[in-house]
Amino acid sequence: MTWRIQGIRLPFNHSKDELKRALAKKLSLSPENILNYEVRRRSVDARKKNAIYFNYTIDVDLPDRISLTQSPEISPIKDAAYTPVATFEKLPQNTLRPIVVGAGPCGLFAALLLAQMGLRPLLLERGKPARERMRDVYEFWRTGTLNPQSNALFGEGGAGTFSDGKLTTQIKDRQHRCRKVLEEFVHAGAPEEILYLQKPHIGTDNLIRIVENLRNIILELGGEVRFECTVTALHTENNALSGVELDSGETLTARHLILAIGHSARDTFAMLDKTGVALSAKPFSIGVRIEHPQNLIDQAQYGPFAGNSRLGAAEYKLVHHCKNQRSVYTFCMCPGGQVIAASSEPNQIVTNGMSRYHRNAPNANAALLVGVGPDDFPRDTPLAGIAFQRQWEEAAFQLGGGNYHAPAQCVGDFLAARASTNFGDVHPSYTPGVTPTDLQGCLPPYVIEALREALPVFDRKLHGFALPDAVLTGVETRSSSPIRILRNETGQSESLSGLYPAGEGAGYAGGITSAAVDGIRAAEAVAQAYTANA
Repeated sequence: MTWRIQGIRLPFNHSKDELKRALAKKLSLSPENILNYEVRRRSVDARKKNAIYFNYTIDVDLPDRISLTQSPEISPIKDAAYTPVATFEKLPQNTLRPIVVGAGPCGLFAALLLAQMGLRPLLLERGKPARERMRDVYEFWRTGTLNPQSNALFGEGGAGTFSDGKLTTQIKDRQHRCRKVLEEFVHAGAPEEILYLQKPHIGTDNLIRIVENLRNIILELGGEVRFECTVTALHTENNALSGVELDSGETLTARHLILAIGHSARDTFAMLDKTGVALSAKPFSIGVRIEHPQNLIDQAQYGPFAGNSRLGAAEYKLVHHCKNQRSVYTFCMCPGGQVIAASSEPNQIVTNGMSRYHRNAPNANAALLVGVGPDDFPRDTPLAGIAFQRQWEEAAFQLGGGNYHAPAQCVGDFLAARASTNFGDVHPSYTPGVTPTDLQGCLPPYVIEALREALPVFDRKLHGFALPDAVLTGVETRSSSPIRILRNETGQSESLSGLYPAGEGAGYAGGITSAAVDGIRAAEAVAQAYTANA
């Protein structure tokens, strides 16, 4: 019988034998009675820098003759496998296949689930396949030559492909969708440790190959994938979807379409608004990327154990509520990574962060963000947040020199309200390059005020955070969508049946895992609609 055991705590540098002995002690059994065990979850407790621990949840197989007394920390395992809502062995010849628009995490997992259920989806992606896209992205970073259809935000894998590849989420997972996502990533080539680490990540260098493998699985199951293919119009009949028009001029008949477009498909948002699809403006955030030496963060978090390979590169997560009623928080922290150029439109600067799997670059970086909402861009249109983003992205482009160099400022200069003229010991990692300047030229005054208040507070929580030589690079505006595509309890658009808005771009997810899970939900909703119409 298999049991789940929680509350096992050991020094982080323990041996494998010590873990098995601790498990046996917890169960009051001899180690020989443990037939097999599997780590289900491992987290780090670094509250005491001189005594860092790993906390474990472990699944253990015991002989049937052994019965344990149940407790909050010891319980028999219930079925923890994901179960699809339907399967379709053989569809009628004239059945229209479902269409998925967007090959980010949401769209990939929506298409994958539809394919696994037998619905042979058609996946449309405006950008290029992952490997071709990678070449375009690196060309932009090297030369400043932007491809608006193939960049760090558009293309197979979505924005998450050029990130740290974080898989953390706060979703309550009673249907085991999160586990399904992790297992599919492992099946596609991700390291097995993502199944149990508290803060799993894949890394950009692994994601390219994994995304390709997910695509190939969809194809093997009867799906179809088309690249460099943008949806430019929706066709409707009696408030129901009837088809889509592509930039090539081709029209596809469609009754079920999952819209997984990501948070930066601004032309598609405009098309939806013009079509009359129900949209609303939603809050998002704006700010900068902050860079520190990774060894400074390691020292602050792990003390004398900084640099230990079992702990890896240290992370952080900080939040402060300001006097001006704004909140400042860190987001998408990338240990041992780099700040990247993530522009998707000409003459605009957008920053993001990225790490490779080993997180061994010299700098740590994170978004340092301030929340904004519809009251800050009060035009009477759901697209007002997009105009607000463009305003500050264009200002950053001009402030950086008009050549895709990003404006940047040392923290010491920022706090002293003076422009930077050079950089100190922290070398900015953003390419094609940065321009030392005063970031007041590309951020709203209330954002500047909030950041100046928060930095010293964060320094008291994480020693060295306000290091004078730390670098702020602007601007970060795409942490989440400025739009919500309104949907009902069936997962369909409130105004257009057959349209299933999903993922980050629709305003219902934030991060790789939550977007993938929302894609699974959308696929389930489509499958249920097919079942109802069978």
